Amino acid sequence: MNISCTRVLVVLFMFVATTSKAQDNTEAFHEHEFAFRHKFSKNYSANFGLGSRAFIYTDDALSYRMRQIQISHFSTVKLDLKHSIALGVMFRNRALFEDSSNEIRLTQQFNKKTISRTLRLGHRIRSEQRFFEHYTAFRFRYRLALDLPLQGLKLDVGETYLVVSNEGLLTNSKIDKPEIEYRLSPSIGMLLSEGLNIEFGLELRLDKLNINTEETLFFNTSIEYDL
Repeated sequence: MNISCTRVLVVLFMFVATTSKAQDNTEAFHEHEFAFRHKFSKNYSANFGLGSRAFIYTDDALSYRMRQIQISHFSTVKLDLKHSIALGVMFRNRALFEDSSNEIRLTQQFNKKTISRTLRLGHRIRSEQRFFEHYTAFRFRYRLALDLPLQGLKLDVGETYLVVSNEGLLTNSKIDKPEIEYRLSPSIGMLLSEGLNIEFGLELRLDKLNINTEETLFFNTSIEYDL
């Protein structure tokens, strides 16, 4: 691991320490996802994911306790070199681990990316319909993300990269007031081989900003493999 990558990791840990002390009622989770990607044609690809979420800090105590598991699928169509659209479906099972409703989620997405030398910038707009047992929630999301290799001008096998994203969300439903959320997510990834990469990251979520702000911290890991 080179000096640049080490410095980035130090910044990420400082981020954790700062946000964890911001509120006494902060909860922390570990979220993991394993995803397969396959390109069926020049313009069409599909992604299949299996994920889980577990408590690691709640009620002022450390505790590793599973909260949910989920499976997901995304179909993506490239419109040109910079633009794409996608449709997704997800099933999340939370009732298996706690007294809560399961969820079926439908997603529509538009994505735009631009590349300037080593920096790649991505704009993502999503609309979601979240179907729970007793109600349906409608959510709208905008994410701005940037990623760049930490060695050289392009990413080669065995090298690391940095991804930073920030996202705003608006949720509406008949049973609750509209809710505004914000998410900040820095992460470090490594290209282990052609088509296989792993990422470690943090995510700070500020929920219900317009009502009574709730703070949650996520430790994220993900593995993606191109079939």
